[in-house]
Amino acid sequence: MSGFDAILFDFDGVLADTEPLHCACWAEVLADLGVTLEWDFYRARCIGVDDRLMLRMMASRASPPRDWQELWARYPAKKDLFRRRTLAAPPFDPALDAYLETLAACYKLAVVSSSSCAEIEPLLEAGGLRRHFATVVGGESVLHHKPAPDPYLLAAERLSARHPLVVEDSEAGLASGRAAGFDVLGVTAAGMRDALRRRLRAAPQHLL
Repeated sequence: MSGFDAILFDFDGVLADTEPLHCACWAEVLADLGVTLEWDFYRARCIGVDDRLMLRMMASRASPPRDWQELWARYPAKKDLFRRRTLAAPPFDPALDAYLETLAACYKLAVVSSSSCAEIEPLLEAGGLRRHFATVVGGESVLHHKPAPDPYLLAAERLSARHPLVVEDSEAGLASGRAAGFDVLGVTAAGMRDALRRRLRAAPQHLL
């Protein structure tokens, strides 16, 4: 076992490849407000940040520009669309369940996301993965979102973890983990398991 006592996973882009679907759902519900959301912009500017920050950026890009709260009013519709599409086909690698079970035997596990718990928890349940995680920190769990350290600090506090490893795919998420004072691992959903195995083998034993 490595010197880490917990592993804190981002959700979108790490445990599940859901970012393209988040983008598509937002684009669909915002289209009639004159907002065009393209994948290249979303991938470069929106991944890992709170939805309200994203919508502030999008409001200034609308034609004509709009009050961001008008866009935020579409959040319930976006959340429902995302829920229906993902629950119909949970977006998890079939091998993830067994891998998380192995990790949970050695480490305390948490999900730490800018998405809401209302989006994350049903997906974890539908995929049979919720049982592996001691806690889920969502966007509504903290006042200050990634890249602030608050989400990862809260997860570590809930787990009583002193030496957690943060597993992230976005710059905002990696910055959040570093700001919390934790070791970080940058991954993508496709390569997450192999990258994490290598990092855990290389962890310094003096942390134990």
